[in-house]
Amino acid sequence: MVQRADGAVRALSDHPRPGATGAAGRRGAGKGAAAGRAVTPLPGLIRRRIRDRGPITIAEYMELALFHPRHGYYRRGDVFGRQGDFITAPEVSQMFGELIGICCALVWQSMGAPAEVIVCEIGPGRGTLMVDALRAAMRTTPAFAAAARVHLVETSPALRATQRKALSHSVPERRCCWHESFASVPDGPILIVANELFDALPICQYVRRAEGWFERRVGLDASGRELAFIENVASPPPLPPALAAAAPGQIVELSPARSALAAEVGVRVAVCGGAALIIDYGHPASAPGDTLQAVRRHAFHDVLERPGEADLTAHVDFAALATAAGAAGARIHGPVDQGAFLQRLGIESRARALAASATPEQRRDVAAALHRLVHPDAMGSLFKALVIAHADLPVPPGFTIA
Repeated sequence: MVQRADGAVRALSDHPRPGATGAAGRRGAGKGAAAGRAVTPLPGLIRRRIRDRGPITIAEYMELALFHPRHGYYRRGDVFGRQGDFITAPEVSQMFGELIGICCALVWQSMGAPAEVIVCEIGPGRGTLMVDALRAAMRTTPAFAAAARVHLVETSPALRATQRKALSHSVPERRCCWHESFASVPDGPILIVANELFDALPICQYVRRAEGWFERRVGLDASGRELAFIENVASPPPLPPALAAAAPGQIVELSPARSALAAEVGVRVAVCGGAALIIDYGHPASAPGDTLQAVRRHAFHDVLERPGEADLTAHVDFAALATAAGAAGARIHGPVDQGAFLQRLGIESRARALAASATPEQRRDVAAALHRLVHPDAMGSLFKALVIAHADLPVPPGFTIA
């Protein structure tokens, strides 16, 4: 018998853990401080590459700044949380990860409850989401927790160590594996979670001018000492109508890396069975706009200053992800606003249960976390949820109006 989300939520324990509601989120300026960090040699390496080879694409710049094997931003382990540069939804409150755990358990039941299922998170951060999800699963659907084989896709050795420590009490080490890429995750029935992953995958930018299209690249200024945006004549690949109709002066953003991963996920769930839940900030339909931004120490930062020391992201085009995954044979659900998704899963009921047994300070934290996760003025509307699923699966929890 398939459970309902509201019944599973009521089965959870009522003890809140400390949250991070007092700090700023990843996508806005606010309070917070990161400890002093050593100056990275990455800016000099990028300038030398430009002098040797000419201007680089924004995708190349993001790849170097975020994922350089020695000096990339995500090679450090101190980027998340109050003492880092940004806070993601799992760090805001345990409710986020718990509800995703319940959602995964319900989808597993709709898959026929296979004896073993791969539970894969791509870009697991500090492991907080997976810890909360597994704890909720063990409490509400122990058979799903027993069937789960955890696979984490993470390239940073520092973050892998943090994740391993966080998960040490949640899952036996023999049932938890790490991978450099999603391609190495084994075949089999699978449930995939990617929270605030796609926004950090590299993008390209094209500018529409009266005389045609130009690609926006990163070069050097007149002094030859500082990074600067420049424009090179270059035609973009075929564009959807909404982007092709951009007016002169408008910028369009494309991400082959995002589309490739969405297609890879689509193939996997279509062939092996299962579903993928993608949560990120962005827009449901393709539209022109310059959304590239940098966040450092909980504040906006110049995109070209101190690469390797700031988080670089851009809005996710959910229509592009859906197109890529759908073409691979998967069925698409959503996107829906994060606030609506969490409310349909029962976050308000969960918040009331946590508040009932909490101290006054904890109740304030729970209320602040609920507001931050679901309110349209916070993360509730800017962030979207999208599911890529096997064609035979029913509409997933959180995507139907009760």
